[in-house]
Amino acid sequence: MPPLFRAALDRIAAGLAAVAAALRFLTRLPVPRLGPADDPAAPPPLPAIAWALPVAGAVIGAIGAAVLVVAGLALPPLAAAVVAVAVGVAITGALHEDGLADSLDALGGRTRERRLEIMRDSRIGTFGAAGLALALLLRASLLASLLAEPGLAAAALVAAATLGRAGAVAMLAALPPARRDGLGAAAAGVALATTVAAVAGAAAIGFAVLAAAGHPGAAVAAVAAAGAAGLAAIALARRLLGGQTGDVAGAAAVVVELAVLLAATAAAGSV
Repeated sequence: MPPLFRAALDRIAAGLAAVAAALRFLTRLPVPRLGPADDPAAPPPLPAIAWALPVAGAVIGAIGAAVLVVAGLALPPLAAAVVAVAVGVAITGALHEDGLADSLDALGGRTRERRLEIMRDSRIGTFGAAGLALALLLRASLLASLLAEPGLAAAALVAAATLGRAGAVAMLAALPPARRDGLGAAAAGVALATTVAAVAGAAAIGFAVLAAAGHPGAAVAAVAAAGAAGLAAIALARRLLGGQTGDVAGAAAVVVELAVLLAATAAAGSV
């Protein structure tokens, strides 16, 4: 086999292994082991697979989009949207929603140390419960309004899931870890090139799917809103915590997802 051809195959295999590891990290799907370097039992090497998180997000979004469109054939729009959101939460084990709730609870702390302490508490507080409920309600209501055009609703869900994971990668790469252990510390060292690849790839996927649905204006608005929401989340984490944690990264993913859905809905005139 020619060396260049073998090298290309090796790169493809490594890429598939990274996507498989990203899917196992982000979901509860039974993703098989791909290649000798892909160990399902070991913690994922986040700096190495960070670029694949948005790709895994696109897969998650595609599953949710399929459920949304199929459910919309038999159920009222809001019910179909709730079913799709519930499936998405089940697939991911509420990974990012847990981060959002913990991060919102931490807003009640008066000092950086107290905020980090609150985020370690497994119990959910008033801020977290209220914010989580509102986030889920907003996501479902936006998807329901977009279901007037099923192709657009599916595209918006894929774009949101993809760009949301890119927002989490940007958070982990832009700030130092706020504590010495946990996901944030494990993700320290994400290279600039990896971050750029993750964000650029997610922007390309998000733009492409929305434009293919016949709404280039919504595509531009969604990508711009994702960038603005991601930067705002990073700025807030820097001010309140002086760094990032896994919970903050999860919260950033949810915030960016909602920003994408809001922008796509508004730009498409579905509200």
